[in-house]
Amino acid sequence: MQTRPGLDYQDFQRWRRPLGTAFWVLVTLLNTVFNSIVARMDNPRIPAWEPWTWEWSSGLLTLVLIPAVLAVEWRWPFRLDSWRASLPWHLLASVPFSLLHVGGMVALRKLAYAALGEHYRFGAWWPNFGYEYLKDVRSYFLIIALVSLSRLWLMRWQGEARLLAEPDEGPPVEPVERPERFLVRKLGKEFLINASEIEWLQASGNYVNLHVRGRDYPLRSTMAGIEERLDTRRFVRVHRSYVVNLDYLAEIEPLDAGEARLRMRDGVVVPCSRRYRAQLRERFGEVPAGA
Repeated sequence: MQTRPGLDYQDFQRWRRPLGTAFWVLVTLLNTVFNSIVARMDNPRIPAWEPWTWEWSSGLLTLVLIPAVLAVEWRWPFRLDSWRASLPWHLLASVPFSLLHVGGMVALRKLAYAALGEHYRFGAWWPNFGYEYLKDVRSYFLIIALVSLSRLWLMRWQGEARLLAEPDEGPPVEPVERPERFLVRKLGKEFLINASEIEWLQASGNYVNLHVRGRDYPLRSTMAGIEERLDTRRFVRVHRSYVVNLDYLAEIEPLDAGEARLRMRDGVVVPCSRRYRAQLRERFGEVPAGA
């Protein structure tokens, strides 16, 4: 049975958040179980619940802190072309990560020990924190590595776009300042898409997603940077994070607050902010007749 192109990826996009949560929970669970078994083997003469308490308190705090690490990585992406600039920020972020991790797990251990009529003693703070930090910085960058690997895998599956570069010799085959085509790399193959085929664009961190026939191709650029290189007769800014191709605009729904909802031909709804609605109104004569 054949499926329409992009079905698998679009299905994944709808389930991306719960799948991501399940992935981190599973990784943390497996890591904690293995660490607990090893800690128990290293400490056979103490009650079994103690090494399990140590590892589960650590694992639970790590899981709670993962969203914060992902937020830092989103702000300072760790990629081949940016890791030198991002590394100092991540090293700096690893310190509060470790402080929160150690402080939280010590509090959980004290509660667990107290519930069993025992007393947990962490020991001298600074020597022990130094030891814990060495483990935490390893855990921090393991999370970063998993995020980077998953991003590479997604980009190979989804595909990514880039502008055609100016040739080393001779004139370019088309204007570099206002490209007519974009080069897309997907699963090791390259092909061209016409700029006129782009239905809408959305800013996403350090990327701009080009939406083409049900697929989103990330282009490493700012929205302002790519907007000035698009055909102004066809593309119009409608939101801080969105640019739409008027050829694919099907309907405009005004809202009470002065904003609007734009429905594209593929059924996707794009927000139009109050700031850009006047600009869209000026171009209304270029909107398809069904709008």
